[in-house]
Amino acid sequence: MFIELISNYGLFLLKTLTVVISILVILSFAINSKKSKSEGDLEVTNVNEELAGLEENIKKNILANSDFKKFIKSRKKNKKVLDKRLFILDFKGNIKASEIVSLRREISGVLLSFKKGDEVLLRLENSGGTVHEHGLAASQLKRIKDKKIPLTICVDKVAASGGYMMACVANKIISSPFAIVGSIGVLAQVPNFNKLLKSKGIDFEQHTAGNYKRTVTMFGENTDKDREKLGEQLEDIHVLFKDFIVSQRKDIDIEKVATGEYWYGKSALALNLVDQIMTSDEYILSMRDKFSIVRVKYKPSTTFADKISKVSSKLSKKVFNDLSQKNHDDSIFK
Repeated sequence: MFIELISNYGLFLLKTLTVVISILVILSFAINSKKSKSEGDLEVTNVNEELAGLEENIKKNILANSDFKKFIKSRKKNKKVLDKRLFILDFKGNIKASEIVSLRREISGVLLSFKKGDEVLLRLENSGGTVHEHGLAASQLKRIKDKKIPLTICVDKVAASGGYMMACVANKIISSPFAIVGSIGVLAQVPNFNKLLKSKGIDFEQHTAGNYKRTVTMFGENTDKDREKLGEQLEDIHVLFKDFIVSQRKDIDIEKVATGEYWYGKSALALNLVDQIMTSDEYILSMRDKFSIVRVKYKPSTTFADKISKVSSKLSKKVFNDLSQKNHDDSIFK
């Protein structure tokens, strides 16, 4: 009887919680529909202060009190006023280069606030993906270069295929010793289920207007003509890719590197795919006495509905966990 009472109470609580959350969600949509939504904000972090705090914390723990006081006094005495700024942006790519939504706003923010002597550092991690998305990402970076702002791109892990298309826009490419660079090629791969469908007695129809509206397909029977046309299209894209790289890096032997192969840092340096071997951390430390370094990151706005959804998810999870635990305890003590 007691167990049944507890179970009924839990179900009642869950239903009540569901009703309350539903009402809050409806109210949040009503509120958000009546007010203009902010797309988000740019978060700016002083990297010099972060590094100074890190250095101070370490020395406080390893130096004698007298030596630490001397360090603090010396730092205050020799503190420079740095007029030039180094803007740090980060881009961690995927197949669709979806971080371009943030990148374009970050670049706009930099362009609206830069002054003579400023520079931009992009920490890039991207193994490539769709052509048009990465082409747009590279075009966003060209906005910086077109304004005559020095652009350095650091590759700590990978800048391959579409990722290298982005990297080659830079005035200087810096690579860590074991970063993967290159893969200047084009790939298309499509599974074909036509034989499987036929074996199951399933017909597939595809109707197009235009000889090459569709070439190879997943479900139809592909012909040599289809494959030949797809090959031509891939070759056209490859030529565009190579031409773009040559337009950005004049001293590169494009036919030597545009084989679809990739190289690690030092080999990439020998092929002029990169200009220097160094990690982004080393580069930033080397710039701290020359620039006021600021990290710029776009933060999308969080709506009331988002907050309610997050809270409701936590509450629901807690209720289910409590009920599950209660049932488990009841089964033990029966």
